[in-house]
Amino acid sequence: QPEGIIAAIENMLPQGKRQKFFYLGIDFVRSQAFSPKQELQQQAVIDAYPAIRDLALKGSENPNLMPKDSLTVRMHSVGGWGAITTGKNLAMTLFDLLDYNIKANPKYGSEKKGQPTTYYLSAAPEPIRITCEYAHVDIVIAQDPNVFTHANPLAGLNKNGVFIIQSNLESPQEVWRTFPRASQQYIVDKNIKVAYLDGFKIAREETDHPDLQFRMQGIAFQGAFFESSPIAENAGKSKDDILQAIHNTIKTKFGGKGEQVVEENFRTVKRGFSETRHLAVEEMKVGDVAPWAVKKEKTAPLMLLQKPANDDPISDIHRFFEQTGTNYINGRANESLADPFMALSIIPAATGIYRDMTQIRFEHPIWIPENCTACGDCYTACPDSAIPGLINSVNEVFETNIKRIEKTGKTVKHLRRAIRNVEKKYHTLTADKSEGTVLDPIFNKSIGETIKEYPDADQAEVKQEFEWFKEAMGDFKFAITKPYHDAINKRTPNNGGLFSITINPMTCKGCMECVEVCPDDALEPAPQTVESIQTLRNDWEYWNDLPTSNPKYKRIDDLDEKAGALTTMLLDKHTYASMNCGDGACLGCGEKTIVHLFTSTVTALMQPRAKKQVVKIDQLITDMEKHIRLKLSEKLDISDIEALEAAIDANKNVDLTLTKLSSSLSAGKASDPIDSKWLKWASQIVAKLKHLKWQYTTGVTGNGRVEMGITNSTGCSSVWGSTFPFNPYPFPWANNLFQDAPSLAMGIFEGHMVKMADGFKAIRMAELEIAGKYDKQESDHFFKYFDWHQFSEEEYLLCPPVVTVGGDGAMYDIGFQNLSRSIMSGMPLKILILDTQVYSNTGGQACTSGFTGQISDMAPYGKEWKGKTERRKEMSLISMAHRTTYTLQSSIAHPNHLIEGYIDGLNYRGPAIFNIYAVCQPEHGVADDAATMQSKLAVEARAYPLMTYDPREDDTWEKSMSLKGNPDLDNDWTTYELKFVDEYGIEDTMTVPLTFADWAMTEGRFQKHFKFVAPSKWTDDMVPLHEFIDLDHDEMAENTAYVHAVHPESNTLVRVAIDPEIVHATIGRRNFWRTLKGLAGLDKIVIDVEAIAAQAKAEMASGIASNLMNMVSGKSADGATDVNALAAVLAAAPAASAPQVPVPTVAAPAGKTAAASPVAKAEQPAAAGGHDAVWIETPDCTTCDECVDINPKIFKYNDDKKAIIIDPTAGTFEDIVKAAEKCTAVIIHPGTPWNPDEKNLAKLIKRAEKFQ
Repeated sequence: QPEGIIAAIENMLPQGKRQKFFYLGIDFVRSQAFSPKQELQQQAVIDAYPAIRDLALKGSENPNLMPKDSLTVRMHSVGGWGAITTGKNLAMTLFDLLDYNIKANPKYGSEKKGQPTTYYLSAAPEPIRITCEYAHVDIVIAQDPNVFTHANPLAGLNKNGVFIIQSNLESPQEVWRTFPRASQQYIVDKNIKVAYLDGFKIAREETDHPDLQFRMQGIAFQGAFFESSPIAENAGKSKDDILQAIHNTIKTKFGGKGEQVVEENFRTVKRGFSETRHLAVEEMKVGDVAPWAVKKEKTAPLMLLQKPANDDPISDIHRFFEQTGTNYINGRANESLADPFMALSIIPAATGIYRDMTQIRFEHPIWIPENCTACGDCYTACPDSAIPGLINSVNEVFETNIKRIEKTGKTVKHLRRAIRNVEKKYHTLTADKSEGTVLDPIFNKSIGETIKEYPDADQAEVKQEFEWFKEAMGDFKFAITKPYHDAINKRTPNNGGLFSITINPMTCKGCMECVEVCPDDALEPAPQTVESIQTLRNDWEYWNDLPTSNPKYKRIDDLDEKAGALTTMLLDKHTYASMNCGDGACLGCGEKTIVHLFTSTVTALMQPRAKKQVVKIDQLITDMEKHIRLKLSEKLDISDIEALEAAIDANKNVDLTLTKLSSSLSAGKASDPIDSKWLKWASQIVAKLKHLKWQYTTGVTGNGRVEMGITNSTGCSSVWGSTFPFNPYPFPWANNLFQDAPSLAMGIFEGHMVKMADGFKAIRMAELEIAGKYDKQESDHFFKYFDWHQFSEEEYLLCPPVVTVGGDGAMYDIGFQNLSRSIMSGMPLKILILDTQVYSNTGGQACTSGFTGQISDMAPYGKEWKGKTERRKEMSLISMAHRTTYTLQSSIAHPNHLIEGYIDGLNYRGPAIFNIYAVCQPEHGVADDAATMQSKLAVEARAYPLMTYDPREDDTWEKSMSLKGNPDLDNDWTTYELKFVDEYGIEDTMTVPLTFADWAMTEGRFQKHFKFVAPSKWTDDMVPLHEFIDLDHDEMAENTAYVHAVHPESNTLVRVAIDPEIVHATIGRRNFWRTLKGLAGLDKIVIDVEAIAAQAKAEMASGIASNLMNMVSGKSADGATDVNALAAVLAAAPAASAPQVPVPTVAAPAGKTAAASPVAKAEQPAAAGGHDAVWIETPDCTTCDECVDINPKIFKYNDDKKAIIIDPTAGTFEDIVKAAEKCTAVIIHPGTPWNPDEKNLAKLIKRAEKFQ
């Protein structure tokens, strides 16, 4: 600022301070502290650095040095809303219109989307010499309607200036009431001209593309700028002159995209010009402010209040909030003081809990409990840990309500006894209920009937307490679901739980991924309002008061064995909060979901191990102390009875202690001295054990021992993970350079293992000493060289993993050498690669991980060069080639495959690489809610096949490598049903291959390679792509490749012509898939006659069993009612292998599912081949996709979209057991294995027992 230069000059003048060492532009202390706490902070700094105040120089003024007749603009927007494009277009238009000198610069954090941004622009008839941020501006454009909640947009706005703001409100009075009182007064005092525009409404009406609806809002504000500013009028330019200049600029900017794009943008500008409204300030009243717009100092967030304080100022999250965090969340980040902590590049963990994302979203999801099946897709896919699920017992919910009542100071007299009756009545009323039940009437009826049972004299008090009870619960909703209500009640009646989904209003960014993935319409978007925000906050407070999910409802039997519905680990509060979020990632960021599922897996694995270890340490401390006491008591000679009696008599008038007894017994005798060295050593062991327990349970931060630590390569993940002062991780995290995270991890790992070894030494020494097996010479030598190589398996699994996180740029390219070296070291580092196939953080430059034909910076699309020409580097194959490293390639669309791979890699006592497909919305050109869908398509189109490699399995690739989880393993491509409307308007379907091109067509990064071909232009030389790629070179030259698609507006069938680059990419992905199959041994044809015979018998038995069970429930195999066919089924059954099955005499009415209940208890027919075939209660299927995703050759949907068994031998018994574990309706009954040679059958049969 000019003020700083003035300060430096004034310091040199004779009357100045003439200091030789000083700082400009910062404050060490403030003349007026913001709060008493800041006053104390400042005093502490002054006490430690007495001369600190004088080191910061201030000039006598900060003048406006802009040239005469200049124009200075400041824009407040949000990343992804087109502010930079708007600023560039304004700059170019002003240059063309006025021939002015232009200087412009954007100011934003490292985030790309969703966070506040600022843009500065100045125009003047002469060169502009100042290069700082403008402290004096003529026009402020606030595209961000929430700008007053996090900043002061009027700061520095000159007298008679112009303020333009985004608003969807109808009247000027309503707009005025959204301004804080101080801002209203500033507007009046400075005679500010105020205008408002609903740019979003214009953008929505001008484009259907969700992403463009944000960007084109900024285009509309170009029109508002010229309509409201005096610059064109002062220059003598007419409206037509202005619009022509704008049109020229837009044509220059967007002309390459076609005339339609130019006209759409120009029309948006014209509407911005004509639809801008002005506010008559002189008619407004200062102080007329809407209640929600009253400016209030934001205090400590709810989640911060739950964090313990500590005495270590560096790691104390409360100290950091008071000194730094509060300035950022209250919009005065630039006013933070320079203090010693700022110089350390260290911030406490989990500071993301300070941040509130309410200001950046316009809508949020709402949960409809009656539709929910507890599938968990929403809380699994959410990138922001913003939609946790919870399963509580009825008693836990009722107790929570009472505690909330008592927290308000009220005393309950009857409630604790009364809720027992309410709970009983609730269970009675819901015994025959299932999904779809609205619970509020049931709660109300249970409460009402309970009140009536009380004597008349008590009813008024009881009724009042139940009113408090309802108020404590508020509008919080619960659902009853099949896995947590129906299935539980079948096993233990009156124990069904209450399932809930809650939105965290602090971290939800409104990406709507949860809505997109929900298969049951249990989530829907709702516009954000003042009232809805308050409802979200009330529900979130209630959620925080509820205990974590009750263990009796858990659906994971053994996480290390991957036995159960793995995503339900996220129902634990601590596990789900393994990322606090509050970070700067884009809306719907695919990287975030990958990392969250990883940190959650680590947390779920480490929590029980650590708890078990604390119990062990506790017991060792007790045993060791007892051992020391016994050793010391051995020195007392209690064999001399006379001496013992004399010692007692000598101390009969005082309390007899061990010390006095020992002194009396040893008086006048030769004593056996205590081994002081041993006693000191043993006491030190106890001290170490106690310190170790403190580290596990409390530690420096008060949170105890963390579950993991991360070294992060510079890139997108490091940027959204550490944008000062917000950090989303509740554990140690470090970043150094772009490429060196693996090397940094190697050093940290060695130091980490030394500390872990110290703890295990103390435990082992104590165990040996207590057992009498500690040999000083031998044991001391062993422990002298004891390190992580000597850890037992149990000890190794107790070590929090050192994890390296990085993008494909850091791991595939610049840091590849560091990566390769680290995994060859044998150190059990865990490396998580977020593969976006592009340099996401720096603007989307080409990377070796990118696909052929992919369009990006440094791989543009033009006449000669059409995207990336190189093949994709396959990191997973390279990792496998090291032969030391567990390797996982997966995606968030396959969470069970992903989590299973995480578990195996984390438990592997060696290096592990997790190479995961990461959707980057801005660079891939997909919607904010599309991460899961695009990940699924990438796998199914062979762009990103699922694979694992476990070096422990065998020396051969066939046994070490697995492609399980990919669809249609036997074929080059899987297929899908394309629905369209034919030429007569009739709905039709077509089965088509899902190729790489079909997936690429859905992403913006490949869009220029595709062109719609109308039916009228179809020719005979057009060949479907999956056939085209099998043609020879000459035939390819004579034909055109295409894929089928559906027109986005008419839903009619169209052909889409494909550029050669995508053809080559498709061939490349097919060939890579074949390579993988070859490595995994899936291209070998082995004929096993015995297996074929066994399979035939099993298929026959399965068909009989499945049809029989469906007949009993009133359904045929395809879901149709068909009891008459039962006789035919029984007649076809082998007489010797099927005992009689009870047959109902009356069929259940069509559409009723109540008759399905007895099926689970019906005696099952023994299957041919000596095994019981899997069967499924088809009518109760909730279409959760779990079984068909695991193995679509065993399970598929019938015409009613209900799961049926088609071939129980088309996969492994493990597939069947996993499907049963993950089935949300708990209706799959695994039977017994058909293949006696399958691995781990004993464990699988044990896991299957609970579902039989």
